[in-house]
Amino acid sequence: ENSESIGASDAGIYVGQTSTAIIRDSRAAFNVFGLEIENVRHGEYANNIAECNTGGFLIYDLDNITQYGERTIMRNNTSRMNNTYNFTEGGFVANVPPGSGMITLAYDRIDVFDNIFEDNNTGGIIHASYELFPEGAGRPSDQKIDFYTEGMRIFGNTFRNNGNSLPVATTEDLQNQDVARLLPALVGLKTQAGCAQPQNAATVCAKPNSDNPDVNSGFRGAHIVWDGLLPEYNADCPYPTKNGEPDGEPVPMEENFEGKPRHTNEEAQPSCHYNKYKFNVDTDGNAERKTPLFFSSCIVGNNTFSDDSITFSNFHGLEGAEGAIALADGNPPTPAQLADIQNFPATFDMSDHDCDTAYGSNLELIEAVEIPPFVPSGDIDPAPSAEEVAALCEVEQTQGEVNFGAAPVSCPRLDQYNLFADEEDPTSTPNSSGIPFVLNTKLFSDYSLKYRVAYLPPGTNATYSAPGANKPTATLEYPEGTIIAKTFSFLDGDNETPAETRLIIKRRNSSGQVIWAGLAYVWRTAENGERFATLEPAGTVLSVSWNYTDVETNQLQQGSTDNYRVPDRNQCIQCHANNDLEGGTAPIGLKVRNLNRPYRSESSTVTDQSQHEIGGQNQIAYMCSQGVVTGCPADLGVNQNSQIAENLERLPKFNIPGDGSFDAGTPEDIEERTRAWLEVNCQHCHNPSGFAANTGYYLDVFRAVDTSYGICKGPTATGAEGSDGRSVDIQPGNAAASILEFRISEEADSPAARMPPVARSVVDVEGHALVRNWINNVVTTDEQRYPGSTSCNDN
Repeated sequence: ENSESIGASDAGIYVGQTSTAIIRDSRAAFNVFGLEIENVRHGEYANNIAECNTGGFLIYDLDNITQYGERTIMRNNTSRMNNTYNFTEGGFVANVPPGSGMITLAYDRIDVFDNIFEDNNTGGIIHASYELFPEGAGRPSDQKIDFYTEGMRIFGNTFRNNGNSLPVATTEDLQNQDVARLLPALVGLKTQAGCAQPQNAATVCAKPNSDNPDVNSGFRGAHIVWDGLLPEYNADCPYPTKNGEPDGEPVPMEENFEGKPRHTNEEAQPSCHYNKYKFNVDTDGNAERKTPLFFSSCIVGNNTFSDDSITFSNFHGLEGAEGAIALADGNPPTPAQLADIQNFPATFDMSDHDCDTAYGSNLELIEAVEIPPFVPSGDIDPAPSAEEVAALCEVEQTQGEVNFGAAPVSCPRLDQYNLFADEEDPTSTPNSSGIPFVLNTKLFSDYSLKYRVAYLPPGTNATYSAPGANKPTATLEYPEGTIIAKTFSFLDGDNETPAETRLIIKRRNSSGQVIWAGLAYVWRTAENGERFATLEPAGTVLSVSWNYTDVETNQLQQGSTDNYRVPDRNQCIQCHANNDLEGGTAPIGLKVRNLNRPYRSESSTVTDQSQHEIGGQNQIAYMCSQGVVTGCPADLGVNQNSQIAENLERLPKFNIPGDGSFDAGTPEDIEERTRAWLEVNCQHCHNPSGFAANTGYYLDVFRAVDTSYGICKGPTATGAEGSDGRSVDIQPGNAAASILEFRISEEADSPAARMPPVARSVVDVEGHALVRNWINNVVTTDEQRYPGSTSCNDN
């Protein structure tokens, strides 16, 4: 409330994928979309102004994301002069035609009352469905989303001068299937054809305006524009199940729509659009629509429509368009096209929308939105005092023993935890039987080399956890007081320099809640030459360089950056926090599948840690044999040559062809290694419980490579900077048209474009090349192997 947004290349004021949401007493101007409610369950627009945007107000559902919306109230708003050209790239808003006062799409139950719609060139209200979008050009492949807005009630509004100056499409727009330009052209041509009919010319369309020849010709929109599309009864589509199997548990039903599935992104993709709940079916199988709820809209007679515009235009979607185009091109239409041409002209009768007369009832008003009072999840946990920190950190250290007593607090200096035998060297022997470990595929961090060590309090142990598809983010489970250290080091010739050491420490707060704390310590050199590391809670930026041969690939790595970023505490949480893990910065790398390998230091430098007794042994087997991890499977199946546990899940090393389950260089090998890279570098956010849950784009290795994995999936809200003008995350066979490839490339040179957004400042050349190779040469348009792959727009 009381907000203003000007100049956004997407939505100016946006609420998405939430519940009980209100936007009120605000103004949006010169944005692509002024105000947007997307996938919201029970929303409200009240007392807002949208002016001079491309489109004023939007109420709709996007596909393939976390939830689908229903019930929004739009009252006492003003939408005027929303005729600014569409200046975005990519995403749904790229389809918004200039001149749109309000658009609704694929959203059930909207009350629109006491609003003003004026001087919008295409239409005051544009009521559309996804059926209007061509396959491969915006129509969702998602079978969970309902394409149609139904149950909209329009009453008590004022409409003035809408639809009287449609933007004209060019030949290039037609070739590019530019919906933002094609929709007004389609509406205009169909309205013009309808106005040419004698019964309309002297009545509905008689709006003389000598200053605008297009209005006199009938090439125009209307106060209310409807595509006329309604779903047909699908008798053969069964009620969907959670796992997509015929005998699976049914998806829960919506509370407000009896019989309608309440879909989320956690269910498997059904095989069809279920819509039986919209119809009454008799014993003979005849289906009659439940009206008025599952009809498009009820337009009540107390609206005020100025006579300078057509009141209502039903342009019947794409009906008759093929035949009309054939005639315009001088080609004889087919018999089917010829029969369909009669449906080309728009119609202007809105008597079916007088629900009281047509159906004997009207829609009940939606209850007002009430924001529930905030209830804290617990008491505020006060920060320890300086005296409390000093009492635990500034103690005499015992040689060879970690100061686990300081685990509940954040010590100012790393050496106060006494993690290493040599306090100046984080690659020295870990104290208190700390165990070094490495990962098969690691998170890329500007070609740094990493030294990881897990420290468990004396007398405790971790618990084996094999996550599987039901919990892809799960790691080994650690006891309270555990400290996991990761040192980022840069090897430049013969000189290796630690840059920072990050700790995550498992603590319990004053409310008894388990929390992982993330701490970053930056290494510095004192005037006397001593090395030490101090806590940097706000993060910092360092200049680093590297020049070394990779111990896994023997490939020379050379480079430098002045923008190596040590993260602040909020950035730690951004990557490490998942709703299905313990609180705070929980571990994300310590998954069984990524630990299933023999230990070998990432660096060629000989250190105490590189010579630890775990060296050359399978890490899981070593931890289990030492009692550090309990609950291990009885037979890990460790291959004595490879030291890989063949009875456990495993990610391959992404940069070693053939390291996984398939022969080197085969499509299966390339895909398996690509998926390993994407999981480690992206999945900690891109999962249903992570920071990027709302994108509906998930990258764990257990799920199918389908739309949820990015195949032909449009972006949720990347904006122009994040999409580079590309329309889908992964376009089969075309990396140059895929948003994923752009965001991990050197072309993505801004924080809004770069992915991952925190961990890197330069490009992972090997990872980027692998992803490009996979998209270009492995991913194909094949619905069996890559579901959703036929829904891309190749233009």
